[in-house]
Amino acid sequence: QVQLVESGGGLVQAGGSLRLSCAASGSVFSINNMGWYRQAPGKQRELVAVITSGGNTNYAASVKGRFTISRDNAKNTVYLQMNSLKPEDTAVYYCNADQRRAGLTIANYWGQGTQVTVSS
Repeated sequence: QVQLVESGGGLVQAGGSLRLSCAASGSVFSINNMGWYRQAPGKQRELVAVITSGGNTNYAASVKGRFTISRDNAKNTVYLQMNSLKPEDTAVYYCNADQRRAGLTIANYWGQGTQVTVSS
């Protein structure tokens, strides 16, 4: 099993920055991809960024150039550096990780979420 705990959310003004952290514990040796999702009021949960175990990254078009995802495998932690924040970035941000064995996904885990609010 894998447990994910997010931190770093808060209230910032437009143009500001936040750095989210997600610490994984449990069967961390089996984690493959890790990512950040968000759910804004009135919208479905959407992928923000993902990073593979090898360090390859993908970003939603809406955050590309402003957000950076990274991971520290030694600390079992994934980060999301968010710069040039906009009010439309306001959402609950969730950390996600999949667990693989022999190349197959056997489980998917979510953190509890952390609120990011960007004021105008």
